[in-house]
Amino acid sequence: MHEKLQSLRVRLLSAQRDLIKAAAEAGTIPSDNMMRKIADMEVTIGALEAMIEDEKAN
Repeated sequence: MHEKLQSLRVRLLSAQRDLIKAAAEAGTIPSDNMMRKIADMEVTIGALEAMIEDEKAN
């Protein structure tokens, strides 16, 4: 399970970076929808990291 969680974390980080880069390249303030997606990904990544740490401890 650790590998699957880690793989999902990597995919989410990549997708989040892509959104942030797209927002930066647009040269305007990102839409509410884009900011929400970035924030939601950050929360999910944090939860995944907590799960990964829990698995390491067990």
